[in-house]
Amino acid sequence: MRRGPGGETGPSSTGAGAGEALAALLEDSAEELYESAPCGYLSTLMDGTIARINATLLGWLGMERRAVVGRKRFADLLTVGGKLYHETHFAPLLSMRGQISGVALELRAADGSRLPVLVSSVVKHGGAGEPLLIRTTVFDATDRRSYEEELLRRRKEADQARAEAEQARRQAEADRARLAEALSVLQRALLPEVLPRVPGVDTASYYRTAFPGRLGGDFYDVFPLGDDRWAFFLGDVQGKGPEAATLTSQARYALRAAALCSDAPEEALTTLNAVLAERDGHDDPRYCTVVFGILEPGGDTGGTRVRIASGGHPPALVLRGSGWLDLLSTPGGMPVGMLSEAHFATAVTELAPGDTLVLYTDGLTEARTGPDRSTLYGEEALYSFAADLAPATAQGAVAALTELLESFGEGLDDDTALLALGAPAPQPEPGARTDRTGGLH
Repeated sequence: MRRGPGGETGPSSTGAGAGEALAALLEDSAEELYESAPCGYLSTLMDGTIARINATLLGWLGMERRAVVGRKRFADLLTVGGKLYHETHFAPLLSMRGQISGVALELRAADGSRLPVLVSSVVKHGGAGEPLLIRTTVFDATDRRSYEEELLRRRKEADQARAEAEQARRQAEADRARLAEALSVLQRALLPEVLPRVPGVDTASYYRTAFPGRLGGDFYDVFPLGDDRWAFFLGDVQGKGPEAATLTSQARYALRAAALCSDAPEEALTTLNAVLAERDGHDDPRYCTVVFGILEPGGDTGGTRVRIASGGHPPALVLRGSGWLDLLSTPGGMPVGMLSEAHFATAVTELAPGDTLVLYTDGLTEARTGPDRSTLYGEEALYSFAADLAPATAQGAVAALTELLESFGEGLDDDTALLALGAPAPQPEPGARTDRTGGLH
């Protein structure tokens, strides 16, 4: 500072020079910041002609300033698709709103490469409010595009994985369906397709598998022996799956063959026991419970004589035409195939007209009636049910027991087979009334 004549002070020439230098420095710094900013800047006239562009954007495009300023419009820097979007969307929206931000476009560099960018533009107005120029900021969106492409790739991979998983699921369902069909065919091959017509005896049967996708081990059959005699059997093989199915097949054919050699039911079980004992060799012992019987005409009441032998199987039920229930018990009979030397119990009864013999496997009595296996349906409940059911035809008895099985729902943990043989009751006279009573012997 310098002092005047009156002692006042005033600006010195040195201070004025420093201020001018600072202003020039600030102007240079602003220009430098504009030119080398991390984003692109350009200003265009209202028709889109580029009036100013910074070095950053020129560097991205690989272009010279003299080839751009006054010679190109902003839309000329865009790709074909970007130019179309600019003319149909970007420019009209900018004209209506006065500004627009964050629009994704693509610039076309001098070497033909594409540069993904985000563009924001604002219309600058004069003092009278007239639009003068458009200032545009351009951000390099290469990293964002790479991120988006990676997300898209991952999404495509996820979609493909889901599609492959869905295809695998459908294939698995188709395979399960084919397997279930194959198992069903094999299961039917282990049982008679249709029971034969037995003179003087009605027959009915039912088989329910607890697990449709797995072979069961229950089996039954009825076949002729000649001289008006017929054989029948019903059994339950220990275990499930292919091994049980193999044992079932062997048991059926062994019993059929044995019945042709002897008319004693216990001899048929003895033969089967020898076959199973020889097969297993006691390394992986498998056994079954079986009831084998023979029907013969000529009973004392004109009905059918029944002789059975049992190897560890539940008692047969006899629903009498008089309304009573008899149990054809065979205590002491041992499971077939468990020991090389086994004892089999026998019993004899007669089916008078109106009587029905019912055989069943333990899937019926071992059905769960509670949440676990501590509460099973049991034999006593079955006897009570059968006593209330008597008298019943073979078809009626099987239908009633089938309905009982269905009532257990998910409580059925084992396969169940039913076989009923009944002597038809005489038809009542027209207008006659019957008095049905019953009890348990």
